[in-house]
Amino acid sequence: MPTAAAPIISSVQKLVLYETRARYFLVGSNHAKTKYRVLKIDRTEPKDLVVIDDRHVYTQQEVRELLGRLDLGNRTKMGQKGSSGLFQAVTACGVVGFVRFLEGYYIVLITKSRKMADIGGHAIYKIEDTNMIYIPNDSVRITHPDEARYLRIFQNVDLSSNFYFSYSYDLSHSLQYNLTVLRMPLEMLKSETTQTRQESFDIFEDEGLITQGKSGVFGVCSEPYMKYVWNGQLLDTVKNTVHRDWLLYIIHGFCGQSKLLIYGRPVYVTLIARRSSRFAGTRFLKRGANCEGDVANEVETEQILCDASVLSFTAGSYSSYVQVRGSVPLYWSQDISTMMPKPPITLDQADPFAHVAALHFDQMLQRFGSPIIILNLVKEREKRKHERILSEELVAAVTYLNQFLPPEHTIVYIPWDMAKYTKSKLCNVLDRLSVIAESVVKKTGFFVNRPDSYCSILRPDEKWNELGGCVIPTGRLQTGILRTNCVDCLDRTNTAQFMVGKCALAYQLYSLGLIDKPNLQFDTDAVRLFEELYEDHGDTLSLQYGGSQLVHRVKTYRKIAPWTQHSKDIMQTLSRYYSNAFSDADRQDSINLFLGVFHPTEGKPHLWELPTDFYLHHKNTMKLLPTRRSYTYWWTPEVIKHLPLPYDEVICAANLKKLVVKKFHRYEEEIDIHNEFFRPYELSSFDDTFCLAMTSSARDGMPKTVGIDPSPFTVRKPDETGKSVLGNKSNREEAVLQRKTAASAPPPPSEEAVSSSSEDDSGTDREEEGSVSQRSTPVKMTDAGDGAKVTENMVQPMKEVYGINLSDGLSEEDYSIYSRFVQLGQSQHKQDRSSQQLCSRCSDGVIKLTPISAFSQDNIYEVQPPRVDRKSTEIFQAHIQASQGIMQPLGKEDTCMYREYIRNRYL
Repeated sequence: MPTAAAPIISSVQKLVLYETRARYFLVGSNHAKTKYRVLKIDRTEPKDLVVIDDRHVYTQQEVRELLGRLDLGNRTKMGQKGSSGLFQAVTACGVVGFVRFLEGYYIVLITKSRKMADIGGHAIYKIEDTNMIYIPNDSVRITHPDEARYLRIFQNVDLSSNFYFSYSYDLSHSLQYNLTVLRMPLEMLKSETTQTRQESFDIFEDEGLITQGKSGVFGVCSEPYMKYVWNGQLLDTVKNTVHRDWLLYIIHGFCGQSKLLIYGRPVYVTLIARRSSRFAGTRFLKRGANCEGDVANEVETEQILCDASVLSFTAGSYSSYVQVRGSVPLYWSQDISTMMPKPPITLDQADPFAHVAALHFDQMLQRFGSPIIILNLVKEREKRKHERILSEELVAAVTYLNQFLPPEHTIVYIPWDMAKYTKSKLCNVLDRLSVIAESVVKKTGFFVNRPDSYCSILRPDEKWNELGGCVIPTGRLQTGILRTNCVDCLDRTNTAQFMVGKCALAYQLYSLGLIDKPNLQFDTDAVRLFEELYEDHGDTLSLQYGGSQLVHRVKTYRKIAPWTQHSKDIMQTLSRYYSNAFSDADRQDSINLFLGVFHPTEGKPHLWELPTDFYLHHKNTMKLLPTRRSYTYWWTPEVIKHLPLPYDEVICAANLKKLVVKKFHRYEEEIDIHNEFFRPYELSSFDDTFCLAMTSSARDGMPKTVGIDPSPFTVRKPDETGKSVLGNKSNREEAVLQRKTAASAPPPPSEEAVSSSSEDDSGTDREEEGSVSQRSTPVKMTDAGDGAKVTENMVQPMKEVYGINLSDGLSEEDYSIYSRFVQLGQSQHKQDRSSQQLCSRCSDGVIKLTPISAFSQDNIYEVQPPRVDRKSTEIFQAHIQASQGIMQPLGKEDTCMYREYIRNRYL
């Protein structure tokens, strides 16, 4: 009977596109090149897409023979050797999808990717480059004059900027969902199991090594959550005709990972942001919500903490916390034709029964459970009524919806005018946010896949007992969600999310037994590292939606930002205004075309001829909806029954239909994440190893002197960290490049490249000319022109570096210890008798050791030889006999393992 479930790894990771006059042949293989699949694409149809997948798994030899026959059959003359009939067009690592405008179809391939994070051995990649290939042959192509313009608009969506995918990990779902699926009862998985054995000859079939033995493992693959998938429309044309391994779903947003080294124990901190593909767009062109409850700038942010010493999902320790940002769920907009920095806010439609808000919160209850906590950061007191319009309408909507919900599942509304508190000199913004964060985390809880540690049970913290969520035998579940919003959901929202994430991170570390109290302080290496991740996260999301990086950062609200930050804030504000006024309309058209919101059709207006895209995003304006939801029972009945648990994670028939479950042998490559992660079939360079290149607290935050606690949870001054001694330009460039490794854009070759790039996700490093990065606490740098000061700062005092001043005389105690050390070293190297006699004249304080070992060549003192158990002796004897050519008979399990290896590797 199978004993575990594992994610199914896609067997299409390396692709080669071969070209003939009549067809394209897309050959995909797994990373070890042991299993192949072939996709045949017809090139003779001018406007239709004909894709044939025989769903057969080929071996390497079979693929070579197939390509050889295709090459021979497509030559111009029979038997001609000089020319080839099969051309290799491009190599790739994934298929984004197929798209058609006014002529034929294009295929979009990922040609270059870079590893950005690792979760339990499952790699997450960022798209670095793509290739768009026209499928129909030139002989059948029907040209259209507007085809080139549509192609330029489509390619304006830069796929090399913050698009991510994974071959084995579902990025559209949270870690809690993915691990909940793997923990399903085996009886339910068994009922969902589909037949996996191929109709091909198996040389080991008579040996009983089929997948239904005791070593079977269930492989589980879930349907993606299409709201956060950005190439769903591009794959929709082939979704039902090809094998699922060809379907590579990508998300848009942010992904960053850093390593926290706790006394040698590696802990990975990962931040993943998923941007919604529904009602997506740019800042002033997408505000509020559409008729289906999808809001603008909706981003789900998940922070994942995992013990990197164990890669297994079943044996490792994992924790996650999820929060959401999104525009106020009302019908509202801002008119940018007035060319004002802050256009007036207008409510477009009256919604007395909060219909659109009800649809939005119903979606959140289904995905996250209850309670839903709204943190509203918009202004409440203004001389001219502007942002307060949204607050009043949102309060009325929440009040109306809450009167029909059960009291234990009502929506919690927290209004807080963050701008007002920022201007006050008497109030500390972050202190107030930390109080809010503490109350929020206590209500929602967080996810952890292991039960409370014994030390937490023996000495429980008073805050730990008040923690909410759902406690299960295997750990804890997060129930409910924090939804943060301001007007733009950029600057204020990112700072508030950072404070909530910092509070949740403390609880996550405490649950894994890494700290003794669920509390983290500023100016520690752990918080600095986490703050850098969140600022990269905020910069990236701000560039995608607002056209510029963050204007106000965490250090701005801590009031410790350097004076140069003010000029940068002005430049970012101007950049945001320019982008909103001149380039957002083109970006919006590109997003609408890429997501399939607009489909070019002959005889209908073109995309650039539409006066507005309002009708594209609001489907109820084009046709009457078949049913109207109740104004009082505004929720889905199945959702309310299982609260506070999210309905998407409940084990029921509807959710089981979303799973693909197959049974594999435990050595199958499709579920062997160990083989996928370490990749024993190829040589790896340490320079290319991701775990060595990622941002690490040991490299960037370790104290530069001895005698200081190296713990990442110790509060230390900025000048006590190794990162603060970067004084010259080359070191500063190296620090920028190291931090760029975890950012969302490729590392720049120099500091000048960073300064000139306005689209880089981590472009806030541009002030490196005068100070250390704004993402670390400001440090006073030495004057480069003053040689004496530079020498004084570069050469540290000996006592500060080594803990002792060697120029001072030694004490008698130190001299005695040194003499003992010298004698032990001389005895270890077996000095002659004259040296031993010389050593015997040492002071009486020296310890005299006598050898007691029975071995003549042994020089160990006061140590008995270890006892060797029987099993170790047998292993050693078998090793000696093997060197003499006497081989031991293989056991049954070894034989089975070897045969499975041969079958999977070569057959």
